[in-house]
Amino acid sequence: MNVLKFRAFNDQVRARRQNLRALPSSLVEPSGYHGLMTLRRRPGSLPPLTAAQRLRRAVNLANGSTVLGLAVAAAARTQPAPGPRGLVLAGGYRWRLPFARAFTLGNVVLCRGPAEDLLSVPGLLGHEERHCTQYAWCGGIPFLPLYLLAAGWSVLRTGNPGTANPFERHAGLAAGGYPSRGQSRRLPEARA
Repeated sequence: MNVLKFRAFNDQVRARRQNLRALPSSLVEPSGYHGLMTLRRRPGSLPPLTAAQRLRRAVNLANGSTVLGLAVAAAARTQPAPGPRGLVLAGGYRWRLPFARAFTLGNVVLCRGPAEDLLSVPGLLGHEERHCTQYAWCGGIPFLPLYLLAAGWSVLRTGNPGTANPFERHAGLAAGGYPSRGQSRRLPEARA
């Protein structure tokens, strides 16, 4: 009986602090700090976006890059779904280009496998999220020719499109599956 009163009291205290309707004790779990309770997240629910993530999402929507990403996702018959940190994950991409396991257009991350596979690789998801921020900084669609120019420069210098590409270096070479400078493969030299 005392346990029920204690839980009900915690629900009321939390409701007053948050100015919300009290939640039943079944939706909270002990936090380990003097018996105070914390909210338990529902399965599949996403944490709220930070101010920077909301800004990035708005900028990429306004500059047209996310609209382009959604159009490509629809044309490629992928299955877009809301993802973490304001991203849209579109799984099941089957077109030949680009060759990458995942790539970004605005806030839309297109991946070859199911979106759940991308969620299981947080390093790659973080890498693609940094590309979303790069779209916002570059004004959206202008990011594409800038990226292609940087990738071409990287191929000339290192033999692959990522190692010397400043966009990939900023997003994290290892997380994107690119070799670092020390591991870069050079084009074979012609023998005389």
